[in-house]
Amino acid sequence: MSMELTNWAGNVGYRAESVHHPASVAEVQELVARLPRVRALGTRHSFNTVADCPGGALISLSELAPDIVVDADEMTVSVTGGTRYGILAAELESQGYALHNTGSLPHISVAGATATGTHGSGDRNGVLATAVAAVELVTPDGSLVTVDRSSPDLKALALGLGAFGVITRLVLDVQPTYLVRQDVYRDASWDTVLDAFDEVMASAYSVSLIGDFGSPVIRELWQKVRVESAGDGIELPEPVLQSLYGGTWYDDADEPADHHLNVRAGIPGPWSERLPHFRLDAQPSAGGDELQTEYFVDRRYAVGALEALRSLGHRISPHLHATEIRTVAADDLWLSPAYERDSLCIGFTWRKHPTQVMALLSDIEAALAPYEPRPHWGKLFVFDDVDLSRRFPRLPEFLELMTTYDPTGKFSNAFIDRIARHSGSH
Repeated sequence: MSMELTNWAGNVGYRAESVHHPASVAEVQELVARLPRVRALGTRHSFNTVADCPGGALISLSELAPDIVVDADEMTVSVTGGTRYGILAAELESQGYALHNTGSLPHISVAGATATGTHGSGDRNGVLATAVAAVELVTPDGSLVTVDRSSPDLKALALGLGAFGVITRLVLDVQPTYLVRQDVYRDASWDTVLDAFDEVMASAYSVSLIGDFGSPVIRELWQKVRVESAGDGIELPEPVLQSLYGGTWYDDADEPADHHLNVRAGIPGPWSERLPHFRLDAQPSAGGDELQTEYFVDRRYAVGALEALRSLGHRISPHLHATEIRTVAADDLWLSPAYERDSLCIGFTWRKHPTQVMALLSDIEAALAPYEPRPHWGKLFVFDDVDLSRRFPRLPEFLELMTTYDPTGKFSNAFIDRIARHSGSH
């Protein structure tokens, strides 16, 4: 019997026949071995059908205990795949460790976020999957396999779209804990910021620009400055500037304590509470009343790409909650949107206007075409298989490896088939 299950935003109704919540890895193995077609289901924060399994079964790991284990010698942490980043971050912080970065939302699962290319911001910070040192996954016959950095396969599996099996556990790089001070500047002009764009994005450990392409000003410029501990005391960053790039410093001291954002302006706090934009105990983003799109373009073309979108601002604005501009470092993961190029990440949080948004995406992708945009795999895009094969040079090898791990297509779905079509590998 079909179930009624949607993604977080309600724009995708899953067409799987059943959903399972195993309480142990052994139960995951039994399910995978027994069922003819399965997909892993994360926290349902994807906006497309990447996680769906029409006619098959979905396996959620949300009932597995986090089982967080730090290896202080290797400087890694092992965690079950369905664990939310916010749970992992709080536990790491309590033990004196940290991740290199987090996404905006602490609500998302470690396996789901890394598998789709989720990231934070920062010129020198890679996508979240760059921290993956090993994955443990259940393969089609129910076997439990571990793939680590000694295998070249990890460059495919660390950001693998769920195509190789059900990832039950990940090992991530960690580092000593650190503090982050966050400052927000409001109403800097687009022109001023774009004139000094590289300087702006390099001005802190993590920088985000939040606003509207149809406005002359950027609503908010977020700087997350890393503050290292110095002995028993805290080495504070430079005194806060009251104005930056024409924007005015924003003090949120009078905001209600239950405010869903993690600003706490000017006050250093644990990385685990400052790097995510939102709080784990509150609704993230627009609370699901939204659609999302994100494109990565070569960092060298950042200003040109943003100017192209500003020229469409009058058409974009009526359907937009906000755009968020971030940067991410190049990596060597085969299907990473930042593969071999430092990237500008252009995110759109849309109002839930599906017809208008999907029509706009064709024009946005056309406007960005000279800058070779790549999509975030968990968000909305309209690229066809030819576009995707051109944008991701390692896609044929990825698909070939996928068929080695999953020769019968047990973990495939229409989304995977779509990206495989042009390559003829699947």
